[in-house]
Amino acid sequence: MIKTILFDVDGVMLSEERYFDASALTVWEMLYSPQYLGLKGDAFTPSPVESQIRTVREQVFAKDEVLNFIKSRGINSNWDMVFLTFSYQLIRLVEALKPKLGSDAVNLFVNQIGREQVDQLREWAAEHAADFRVDYAAFTADFAKGSAQKAEMLVYLNQIAKERCGVETQMFSRSSELWQLCQETFQEWYLGDDRVADSIGRATMQPGKTGFLTDEIPIVPPAEMIELFKTLKEKGYTLGIGTGRPTIETHVPLREMGILEWFDPNRVVTASHVLEVEGEFPALAPMSKPHPISYVKGMLGLDTPNSEAVKFPLPISNGEEVLIVGDSLADFLAARSIGCKFAATLTGLSGQEARAKFEEVKADYILDDVRGILSIL
Repeated sequence: MIKTILFDVDGVMLSEERYFDASALTVWEMLYSPQYLGLKGDAFTPSPVESQIRTVREQVFAKDEVLNFIKSRGINSNWDMVFLTFSYQLIRLVEALKPKLGSDAVNLFVNQIGREQVDQLREWAAEHAADFRVDYAAFTADFAKGSAQKAEMLVYLNQIAKERCGVETQMFSRSSELWQLCQETFQEWYLGDDRVADSIGRATMQPGKTGFLTDEIPIVPPAEMIELFKTLKEKGYTLGIGTGRPTIETHVPLREMGILEWFDPNRVVTASHVLEVEGEFPALAPMSKPHPISYVKGMLGLDTPNSEAVKFPLPISNGEEVLIVGDSLADFLAARSIGCKFAATLTGLSGQEARAKFEEVKADYILDDVRGILSIL
């Protein structure tokens, strides 16, 4: 008998579209802004109109083919998506610079790549590779050569760097300076100038970003979600959240919609909490989904010490009592690691097309949207 229900946010309560927009804009900025690589071929602005956002999203993710491929390999973090997409084009740029700069170019991969190295690449690109053009669609073809899944995809960039540039490197990983740079730049886009300092500890590098936090799109009318969660709580279910969103990006929109109050505050687990766990246990990073830690913390409670959550024996013995509700393969894999029930909502990126995948992996329940929860309890 189910007693605890843990919900993902994106693709279940709120649309993922704005997150994907912010991801595409981050990659676009890091490629074309004079603050980053400053490549030729597109004109960057920190305040694009909606039509520009649609165009950038279509180009960066190759009409969502790249996005679908990344998600099909179990990557659920937008920070990781940005890192993968940008790093791939950075490798191609170094490949284009190698004929003229030789070891000077490829040796950038031997150590960390931060702002200083990005500045150097911008200078080299302007002088030696002015005709270099980004190829977004090539990402899928290169990664399809390997079978890397989940966090392995980030490390697989090292293999691509070896194949394209002939350099041995272990620089590409979630603990790299480049990943951190991608993560902070994404936060600038999603939170905007007014809120980002609370998240990353500094102002935006390129002012003019309004952010998407107040432009969230609910999947189901908020009033209907409130009624659903109110009903579940009245029936005695313990409600929690396990999301890849940082805390501010979770609390602000859900609070404004009147949804957050129906969840146990001790069980609202965000990417910010996961980063704290990674800080304590760096050898276990990355721990974003499909790693189960966000749902384990939601199951045990935020007041449970991280050391206890990390060592908690899985699969759990009372799997019939816990239900995870998510829209992605990463959520499903996390649920299977825990040994609990899983309900898939067909309101993520792939919509109804995801039904076949969830049937294939034998999800316990498949729902048109989160409102279907009441029909399975």
